[in-house]
Amino acid sequence: MTPLDGKESRKTILHRLSDRVNAVTEGTLFVSLLVLVGVSFLQVVFRFFFTALTWSEELSSFLLVWVSLLGMAVGFKRGSHIAVTFLVEKVSSSVRKWLQVSIALLGLAFFGIVVYFGWVMMNTEATQVTPAMGLSMRWIYLMYPVTGAVTVLHILDSMVAVFEGGK
Repeated sequence: MTPLDGKESRKTILHRLSDRVNAVTEGTLFVSLLVLVGVSFLQVVFRFFFTALTWSEELSSFLLVWVSLLGMAVGFKRGSHIAVTFLVEKVSSSVRKWLQVSIALLGLAFFGIVVYFGWVMMNTEATQVTPAMGLSMRWIYLMYPVTGAVTVLHILDSMVAVFEGGK
């Protein structure tokens, strides 16, 4: 058994799930960004040289929100969001742990609300359709509960890591 194998076996199920979901999220983010760039490029080309694509601006707007929310979820997994840490760095490690957990609980509350109301909005707006593409708004609003749930998973994983001494 190599040291890496030992480290891998100590990972919790939650951490492995968070890692796998993050890998899918990063892949989806990459593909979505490519599609966003491609659609925006086509939009410019068609606007100047042909007839404008009526659906491209709408799709670009939805993709921009989608990639922003996916990027937010990936940022939570990596711990790369901007933070004010001067207070956290000045306290003892036991206080720091409880401070980190308190902040994570606030994040869980916020993203729990995002998931709940995103789900409510997704269902109440299901009969609405987008003007240019004719898609049900259910599919557009699905991004809020999905990315909120992914972020909740990553926050829970980081809380476990705090208690295990990993963060």
